[in-house]
Amino acid sequence: MQWIDLRSDTVTQPTNAMRTAMMNAVVGDDVYGDDETVNELERLAAGILGFEAALFLPTGTFGNQLALFTHCERGDEVILGEDSHIVWHEVGGAAVIAGVNLRPIPTVNGVLDASQVRRRIRPEGDIHLPRTRLICMENAHSSGRVIPLAAMQEIWETAQTSGLKVHLDGARVFNAATSLGVDVKQITQYADSVMCCLSKGLAAPVGSILAGDKTFIEIARKKRKLLGGGWRQAGVLAAPALLALTEMTQRLGEDHTNAQYLGKKLAELPNVRVCTDQLQINMVFFEITQPVDEAKILAHLSECGIKSNGTEAGQWRFVCHWQVGRAEIDRVIAAMKEALAAA
Repeated sequence: MQWIDLRSDTVTQPTNAMRTAMMNAVVGDDVYGDDETVNELERLAAGILGFEAALFLPTGTFGNQLALFTHCERGDEVILGEDSHIVWHEVGGAAVIAGVNLRPIPTVNGVLDASQVRRRIRPEGDIHLPRTRLICMENAHSSGRVIPLAAMQEIWETAQTSGLKVHLDGARVFNAATSLGVDVKQITQYADSVMCCLSKGLAAPVGSILAGDKTFIEIARKKRKLLGGGWRQAGVLAAPALLALTEMTQRLGEDHTNAQYLGKKLAELPNVRVCTDQLQINMVFFEITQPVDEAKILAHLSECGIKSNGTEAGQWRFVCHWQVGRAEIDRVIAAMKEALAAA
């Protein structure tokens, strides 16, 4: 049975071209700077993202936490959305690794309000207060929404006026660029550093990028080593990552179109409400509006060869990626129709 995996775009398998690239990769010891494929990836990523330098990392959480660890000193304060990935899904790492205080604030559909940010910037000169050092934004947002460029610009200008740095959690920044119809640099221009994942919708088997200016990346490289993130012959991982950046970024619109199709078909099922305001990239959030046995739905989907997570805060989430096309979506809809009737 060929499984359809809707749990996330982290489940993507590498393409055949990626597997071939891994086999043929030129490698060396990256801690010594000898891995030519990693070096090429970091140069390419920096250029695409619009920064002076970049660093290849194992995961997105590693990248976000390393950014905090590099931008901040222990005891500094970071302003960010209360619904952000750094707050919700990174295991409290900011307290353990960087030793910083997170100051989460409410957002409107993932968008930070610049006036609310300004109110939370600590005044200087009071020995009782931590130092505000960093603002974090997220685009695309893990809610499935894309943050408008004007909102990002307002936060950036607030940071510039206040002498703060900005880090962008851009795990799906290429999805955001695709949705907005802009070059990714038009998003990253509003940040001092950005993290982007290569192993989500871009299908690389492992890896994320942290980009910034040369000084920032030099410091981050040493701190990556401190955290146990020094690579050896990492070219076998950098080779598919190169294809993720050069080829897979160009097809994300297909995933978005498929997500729209999936959302439309789900909305035709009885007692299903699709959250259309969150349907901006490759993720479909929806609710079942009558009481159902969630375990039965998941079991039936599994019997039909479909993997799905259960609800979070009452919402279901199905995620499209390069291995979920129209034929797979039609299978999912048929299975969901049966599952809803049985549950």
